[in-house]
Amino acid sequence: MRKLLALATLLGITAAALADDLPTGTPNGLYAIFNTSKGVFVAKLYEKYTPIAVSSFVGLATGAKAWKDPVTGGMVHRPMYDNIIFHRILRDMMIQSGDPSGTGHDNCGFTIPDEFLIGLTFNKPGRLAVANTGEPDSGACQFFITTGPVSQWDGKYTIFGDVISGLPVVLEISKGHLIGDKPVTPERLISVRIQRVGPPPPVKAPKVKNGK
Repeated sequence: MRKLLALATLLGITAAALADDLPTGTPNGLYAIFNTSKGVFVAKLYEKYTPIAVSSFVGLATGAKAWKDPVTGGMVHRPMYDNIIFHRILRDMMIQSGDPSGTGHDNCGFTIPDEFLIGLTFNKPGRLAVANTGEPDSGACQFFITTGPVSQWDGKYTIFGDVISGLPVVLEISKGHLIGDKPVTPERLISVRIQRVGPPPPVKAPKVKNGK
């Protein structure tokens, strides 16, 4: 059933069985539903503005995109974000997850380029962004959600979504006892499900030059 829902999502088909997870009247778009040990929060994904980051995240969440297993070292196709932890917290700034090893140092087996949209900034809590090493174009599988404004990160991390429901859950996760930036008792990310509302955005036809 899970594979069928993932396939439906990738094809742009609304999964009616998941409709109750989204707030009533949710506008058309692509959404990520985060089920955590503290509750559920939902983020709208900016597929139009950051297509590479969104495509990578959706592929990892559904198992369509290959990633490097930290145990075997081989590339695998399975949902990456099932039953992992929020391994890093910066108080009043962000919570971070997306590493199946739970260390924050896992090599996902790939990187993706940065995508910075003018006007989309870290001016509030709830921004969903690609974590990176601090170097340009070094993002991969890890992500974070802001818990406050962090304008110093503008132009350094790709923002690819925004929490539209359940922000108190995100803030609650950020309150755990820390040693440095590591939670003493990490909260769990149980699953990430992807759901589309309405039709997918139209795909622009490539420009034809000289009739070719």
